[in-house]
Amino acid sequence: MNAELQGAHFPARHWHLVEDGRIQCDVCPRYCKLNDGQRGLCFVRARDGDRMVLTTYGRSSGFCVDPIEKKPLNHFLPGTPVLSFGTAGCNLTCKFCQNWDISKAREIDRLNDAASPLEIAAMAEKLNCRSVAYTYNDPVVFMEYAIDTAIECKKRGIRNVAVTAGYMAPEARREFYAHMDAANVDLKAFTEDFYHQLCGGHLADVLDTLVYLKHETDVWFEITTLLIPGKNDGDAELAALSAWVMEHLGPDVPLHFTAFHPDWKMRDIGNTPAASLARARAIAQAAGLHFVYTGNVHDEAGGTTFCPHCGAVLIGRDWHQLTRWGLDEHGGCRACGAALPGMFEARPGTWGRKRLPVRLHR
Repeated sequence: MNAELQGAHFPARHWHLVEDGRIQCDVCPRYCKLNDGQRGLCFVRARDGDRMVLTTYGRSSGFCVDPIEKKPLNHFLPGTPVLSFGTAGCNLTCKFCQNWDISKAREIDRLNDAASPLEIAAMAEKLNCRSVAYTYNDPVVFMEYAIDTAIECKKRGIRNVAVTAGYMAPEARREFYAHMDAANVDLKAFTEDFYHQLCGGHLADVLDTLVYLKHETDVWFEITTLLIPGKNDGDAELAALSAWVMEHLGPDVPLHFTAFHPDWKMRDIGNTPAASLARARAIAQAAGLHFVYTGNVHDEAGGTTFCPHCGAVLIGRDWHQLTRWGLDEHGGCRACGAALPGMFEARPGTWGRKRLPVRLHR
């Protein structure tokens, strides 16, 4: 580990001085304005004199090799292993956060695994990972660390994946996604009230990110909506969400509905019934979306990729385990020849459903 990385505060990008002498962070739509010594809401971007710094560069909350389907990404290098890591902090305040011990961390001691971008890329290569995922907490808040790591990964032919809530300002967004190959974006709900009251953010900014990814980048992306009973799972809201995706992103962007479990500050609401996920999937399919999945429940049909043209099974899944492969070497349906949107290799990966925690330094 490079000595200068340990405990250092690295210069951050995307900020400017405002008229009253404060520094404004321009990474996300919060646009936090800071006096010297103050931190943004994310806690990890801070003002240090006349500059902004990232306090978590080179420090991780842990590393793990996962199946890529866990991100979830079903149309991106299926069956392959991905090296996943995060840092600490978040720029949203979701009361239902399911990684709250990481995203809400306020102590640098939570970052117990130090690693440079070069070391992360080398470890991914050693473990035969086809990609590295910036996840657990939102990579928006550690974008400089993620970008530097992505650059080192690309030198080795390793792809880069962002798992994010999509709450990012336009200029920073352009720089960040120039280095990403794939993303899973949380579309947490389809009402402004939900975003404002339960997440401390705004729906429109997330929709802007999705439109940007579709129309201005080559990033492969999929969408996840965590269904919370009584909060964002009504038929009308699900129909509106599905119709928006159909109109603005098209029928081929995969949409995942996943099950909520009580966590963080929402422990008074029960788990999402499997029937609610099946209902959401049916609503989205009725809106014309071709690839709609369920997650966090055992549902083989809801995890399987079907050809929208002939109905053949293209990729069978049981949890995160591939069970069938109906694609030819060009990523087309063996039954009818129709191309499957996404990023595929000639053969599926064989990683399976296992998870492998990794320590870069022992």
